Amino acid sequence: MVSLNPVRILKQEAEEEKAEIARLSSFVGAIAIGDLVRSTLGPKGMDKILISSGRSAGSVEVTNDGATILKSVGVDNPAAKILVDMSKVQDDEVGDGTTSVTVLASELLKEAERLIEQRIHPQTIISGWRKAIDVARKALQDASTDNSSNLDLFREDLLNIARTTLSSKILSQHKEHFAKLAVDAVLRLKGSGDLQAIQLIKRAGVSSKILSWKKDSCWTRNRECISRNASRTLKFS
Repeated sequence: MVSLNPVRILKQEAEEEKAEIARLSSFVGAIAIGDLVRSTLGPKGMDKILISSGRSAGSVEVTNDGATILKSVGVDNPAAKILVDMSKVQDDEVGDGTTSVTVLASELLKEAERLIEQRIHPQTIISGWRKAIDVARKALQDASTDNSSNLDLFREDLLNIARTTLSSKILSQHKEHFAKLAVDAVLRLKGSGDLQAIQLIKRAGVSSKILSWKKDSCWTRNRECISRNASRTLKFS
């Protein structure tokens, strides 16, 4: 005879959440991740003290980088994991804005929770977000200006972007100097966009104020130059 007893397909320790409980759990987890890194956002953002456990127990790290903080946080909430993965992708693809994308996604989910409480279907909310993307993109395009034909204005735009990026970093006190270094290096690419052509040389114990950029693609320290050979690799001279 065929047994009519229920068949268990989940592990013994597994838990199952359905409907409103599962939805609420996702909202809470994602919003908690956003609240965690919110205070580190912007030039007035505060640092977080990360204390490791496990093999490296006791080690302390102070940072305000969103990707670093989220990598160090152990999460088991599915929605929270998506935000952590999104921050990692942002860091890998762009290298900046990890905190911004996390906080933005968290705020969108917070607003979505209110709409869900009003019995609006999730697919309707998603459709509205997609329309909002088009409206926001058009607004940015209408407000944008193209100074690529004017080298001086174009350089100033790049400097402003670099200054903004460095405002929340540990180099914020020297952002003018490092913004100029970054812009000079990028302009040497002549629009190719191949950042691999810019090689950074780490020099231990070197003051940031004596680093400079040379037109022959080298960093200098006390007139010691790291020059470029025919194979486009940098070596000590």
